[in-house]
Amino acid sequence: MSKFRIEKDSMGEVKVPEDAFYAAQTQRAVDNFPISGLKMPRAIIRALGLVKLNAAEVNYDLGLLKAKMKNAIVKAAKEVADGKHDEHFPIDIFQTGSGTSSNMNANEVIANLASKYLGSKVHPNDHVNMGQSSNDVIPTAIHVSAYMETAEKLLPALDYLLKTIEQKAKENKHIVKTGRTHLMDAMPVTISQELSGWASQIKHGIDRIKSSLPRVAELAQGGTAVGTGINAHPEFAKRIAKKLSEMTGLPFVKSKNFFESLSTADAAVELSGQTKVIAVSLMKIANDLRWMNSGPIAGIGDIALPALQPGSSIMPGKINPVVPEAVTMVCAQVIGNDVSVTIGGQSGSFQLNVMLPVIAYNLLQSIEILANASKVLADKAIKGFTVNEERIASLVGKNPILVTALNPVIGYEKGAKIAKRSYAEGRSLKEIAMEETDLSGEELDKILNPMKLTK
Repeated sequence: MSKFRIEKDSMGEVKVPEDAFYAAQTQRAVDNFPISGLKMPRAIIRALGLVKLNAAEVNYDLGLLKAKMKNAIVKAAKEVADGKHDEHFPIDIFQTGSGTSSNMNANEVIANLASKYLGSKVHPNDHVNMGQSSNDVIPTAIHVSAYMETAEKLLPALDYLLKTIEQKAKENKHIVKTGRTHLMDAMPVTISQELSGWASQIKHGIDRIKSSLPRVAELAQGGTAVGTGINAHPEFAKRIAKKLSEMTGLPFVKSKNFFESLSTADAAVELSGQTKVIAVSLMKIANDLRWMNSGPIAGIGDIALPALQPGSSIMPGKINPVVPEAVTMVCAQVIGNDVSVTIGGQSGSFQLNVMLPVIAYNLLQSIEILANASKVLADKAIKGFTVNEERIASLVGKNPILVTALNPVIGYEKGAKIAKRSYAEGRSLKEIAMEETDLSGEELDKILNPMKLTK
């Protein structure tokens, strides 16, 4: 049977699992919110540890904490940041909208650990939470975690995807294929040109993310309860932003306006919106890959994606485009996450936003799964697809839309007649054009050269 200990808070006594590092307020939240089983992301716990660590350092520098107390808190907070005690963060993301429960979870775990290291009582509110409020800690943790995850995971993954696309385009710049508009045959393009469109999408996505980060770098820490900075030293906000910046190597700064930083989540909404744009881009790229790979006999068949696993439990030999399909599902999730973040961002009332945990969860999930999906798409789809050059060349040669190149010479109406005859009779465009015009075979070869038409 589980063993318990009795913990007390301002509301009275609570039974807490004997081996739990948290205390009464965390347990109340566990009891109050048995909703989803979804916990705060590792990135948020990491950020909470970093905030508490640097808060202790600043409070010591300001003469508000003694050295031994500071050292104990710093040691405990670093362990939390490093992920050594994640099992002691059990609270559901669907909790109090300020994230007070998660802030107190961090305070209690760090206070418990620090008390052991110090050999005397470290208080979760008076010491670990000194100069802080849940109302500035949680927005700060969201910004710190989102910036770190973006810098460490998403931007490198997008850059890797970009380089993979560019390399594939370079390898296939000599191949001309049938262009398609409305899913119908159109004028030819090169594989390189087609992929350059994908690359441009990713480049712009990287730029969009980077353009949002300066607002994410502004930290609410120091605004405390309502933005006035009550109970925090006047130097606290500036100093903790500087220490977080020095520790992470990221350009964190004190918020220009704490009243905005506590009552809104606009920077998180902005960054989420940029992840949505990237999801839209990846959806386009993944669906292009699916269409290009379709077949192998009755589809478009421009390319063959790497065969990764059997595609059917009933049809032997069937291979499906599993990675592009997985990526499209990631994109759908990210687009949905952005809706949640957007609604969360609308939920600021007066001096506080009250949907911070769900904003944190969805934004960080979008960053993580986009990063992972980008690497998988690069490694298991784009890098390894092969081009069916013979089939592509055959389709280009039969394409009656090439008659478009003759329009300046013979006119649109004459061109339409030639195209229709070519399609209806199953004969080459050149053959029909020689019957319908005075152009020689040599002239037609020059005008209808597929590579020339891509220039």
